[in-house]
Amino acid sequence: MPTRTVRHLAALGSSFASGPGIEPYADKRAWRSSRNYAHLLAERLGSDLTDLTVAGATTATILERPQRMLWRKFPPQLPRLPREADLVTVTAGGNDLGYISSMIALSYRAWLSQRRTTRTFAPLLARHGVPALTESMLDQTTSHLVAIVAAITKQAPGARVVLVDYLTVLDADTPTGPDAPFPAATRDSLRAVAGALADAFADAAKLSGADLVAMSRLSEGHGLASAHPWVNGFIPQQPTASFHPTLAGMTAVADAVIAHLDG
Repeated sequence: MPTRTVRHLAALGSSFASGPGIEPYADKRAWRSSRNYAHLLAERLGSDLTDLTVAGATTATILERPQRMLWRKFPPQLPRLPREADLVTVTAGGNDLGYISSMIALSYRAWLSQRRTTRTFAPLLARHGVPALTESMLDQTTSHLVAIVAAITKQAPGARVVLVDYLTVLDADTPTGPDAPFPAATRDSLRAVAGALADAFADAAKLSGADLVAMSRLSEGHGLASAHPWVNGFIPQQPTASFHPTLAGMTAVADAVIAHLDG
């Protein structure tokens, strides 16, 4: 589908799609930025946009389960997908595996342990460390992504579906520091979770026939402490933005999707 023919773009996904920390917001309740990659794409394509992304979403809350976030409640995303959508992007699955949430908890544990007044509270956070992934967790994430693609195709028959996986947060050489307070072993374990998530996207694309924009690969070298990082580091005062895409990262995703469509 040439990019010029996209008339209605719809976006499904979690915080790596919604854009917490990037102002201004289209809907702050959902931590949905008006400069996330879906909005940037719609501007470039000259298309209408239905942005259904919500920070904290899982594949299940995209499919059929209402999402609760503190006192807020969001309906499942898929039932609100417009039938006339002809391009649909999907970025989800990280919350199914506890990926970014574990990074935030581990960072707060390190941050609190450095302060005498809060040191005793540090062990309460990230007691289980990096998520221990199982085959069933990975299979479920993959199968849910496949189910999302199938549901999109049923609800919006003319839509081209593009799975957009997660930007790199930790490169192989990301050092321990304030932005990434992880010892080397923890960094490598977190990278293994990121790799498993990328594999789930690749498998889902093959099984469903959806397109794949592999930002995990395209963003290598743009992780934390690189010359041009595309994600935020740990921000103690702003946990929702920690380890999430910056505006530069969202722009890179929009560029990659455009290049994929044109290619």
